[in-house]
Amino acid sequence: MHKGLFIVFEGIDGSGTTTQCQVLTEKLATLGHPVAQTREPGGTPLAEAIRALVLDPKSTGIADLTELLLYAASRAQHVSEKIRPALMQGAHVICDRFTASTWAYQGYGRGLDLALIAQVTKIAEDGCEPDLTVYLQVPLALARTRRAKRGQVPDRLELAGDDFQARVANGYQELAKLNPDKAMAVDGSRNPNEVATEIWNGLRERWPEFPSPTPKAPTKNQGTR
Repeated sequence: MHKGLFIVFEGIDGSGTTTQCQVLTEKLATLGHPVAQTREPGGTPLAEAIRALVLDPKSTGIADLTELLLYAASRAQHVSEKIRPALMQGAHVICDRFTASTWAYQGYGRGLDLALIAQVTKIAEDGCEPDLTVYLQVPLALARTRRAKRGQVPDRLELAGDDFQARVANGYQELAKLNPDKAMAVDGSRNPNEVATEIWNGLRERWPEFPSPTPKAPTKNQGTR
């Protein structure tokens, strides 16, 4: 049984997952608690190489099934090389996306069979499931505006179009309801500091000893906020 907590941030592109991962990681580090920040796809040299391939706008012609398996390969390496070792060493792992992204993007977004998604994600995560997934929910228009302000070339998934993003957003909404004991839905459209405060308070509510590396089990039915 791992000692650290595995906390994942999820949401459509432009929802603020990267920002909130950084804020939580920095707060834990400032308080002197062991913490490892990572992301998907990525987190290890091999997984980052897969990320570069699968998100490259020039990577045209990637079949949906191939995309699913590339993400799964990245995750399997990520879990084996970085996530599980950090958790077993007592560090909290703060991850920008994990299996919920596969369900949302390749399942709801691409329309791949959800039974297949379940099989592939189970193999890739190898029993390493998040203790909590924070779903940042923002309107599609706001997410689009935020992406435009980055001034970066859109990646391959961001170029998939508004209809695709809408299906992904709907997928995230459904996923947040499926396992409320391990989900926290947060309005990500507000000021980042307000969002971070709600998330921190939610973590303390679930685990009164947090950020101790050995928190008590969450209170039953403390789920979506």
